Amino acid sequence: MLNIALPKGRLGDQVLSLFSQIGYDCGGIYENDRRLVLESPENNVRYLLVKPSDVAIYVEYGAADIGVVGKDILLDGNPDVYELLDLGIGKCRICVAGPEDYVEDRESVLRVATKFTTVAKDYYSSKNREIEIIKLNGSIELAPILGLTDVIVDIVESGRTLKENHLKVLETIVPISARLIANRASYLFHNEEISGICEKLQEVLPR
Repeated sequence: MLNIALPKGRLGDQVLSLFSQIGYDCGGIYENDRRLVLESPENNVRYLLVKPSDVAIYVEYGAADIGVVGKDILLDGNPDVYELLDLGIGKCRICVAGPEDYVEDRESVLRVATKFTTVAKDYYSSKNREIEIIKLNGSIELAPILGLTDVIVDIVESGRTLKENHLKVLETIVPISARLIANRASYLFHNEEISGICEKLQEVLPR
């Protein structure tokens, strides 16, 4: 069977819809249970439901042949996988955000709260800006509110959370969307099937 790692949650539901449209349905996945592995013998695929941030790890180390992951994970973790296709779903962006009245002091070290440490370092390095990163994994918006940092680097979708906390987008670093990735060895040994999936997906992707 071809092992396909999918992110749990809303993005995973969207991906399943795409795979169903190209003939890789797995009806049991919609049942209200706690199974993490679901098989579709008639389609010769096995779906693995994993935490979004872990999809690339499962694919990189061969537990899954292909998977769907946000571009943010690929940029920040730099896993050793093939990036095959932009699925055009799960669209958002990684941004720099700060207080509504924020004015940057270019003479001091910029303090940045983020979980995307690699993205933040690379971005500010390209601007020759000295920064201090404070890694946070949740409620990142609190950092500038409490004076812990000057700004944050985080995923922004609608911007509603920022607005509700009197923050605003200062700069957009990179647009993000879901990507189909493949294990390097799997892409070699299952090339025909994986390439076929890519071709079929391209026909049903949102324009």
